[in-house]
Amino acid sequence: MILQIRRNHGLEHATIHILSERLRHLRVVGRSQANGFYLYGDLKTEDIAAAVEEALKRMKAGDSRLAVHPGCGTNMVTAGLLAGSIAFVASLFGGKKAHWYDRLANAAFGGVLGVAAAQPIGPWLQANVTTSADMHGMRVRKIARSQTGPVLTHFVETQA
Repeated sequence: MILQIRRNHGLEHATIHILSERLRHLRVVGRSQANGFYLYGDLKTEDIAAAVEEALKRMKAGDSRLAVHPGCGTNMVTAGLLAGSIAFVASLFGGKKAHWYDRLANAAFGGVLGVAAAQPIGPWLQANVTTSADMHGMRVRKIARSQTGPVLTHFVETQA
């Protein structure tokens, strides 16, 4: 099941990459699960279908870079955890008698270090832990459109 989520996460990213190439000012959020992925945004079903088809074709041909996306939550979580953790540890420097402004400066510096360290780590985690570019046997079963209030949602159901 985890491998299937990783594969769908990779296909979700690849689809968003293709949509970004084709549509200016794209605003979309995705979420993957074992049987497919959701795309939230004002998109046409036919645009998604064409992008998914192109993404599968390119990934099956070896374009694995499509599985990693700069806007992925993995990057955000990595940056947040590293920044927060390093900021906390840095705030402890100077001991219990340090002034609050010294602790704050240390924490800010630690946070910046954490965000900088996350820049290569987040994409690495995507490529090796949270996504997979292996699309062997992957196919799209259907794409379903729904709308709840102002939120337009498409579910891309996959099968491996």
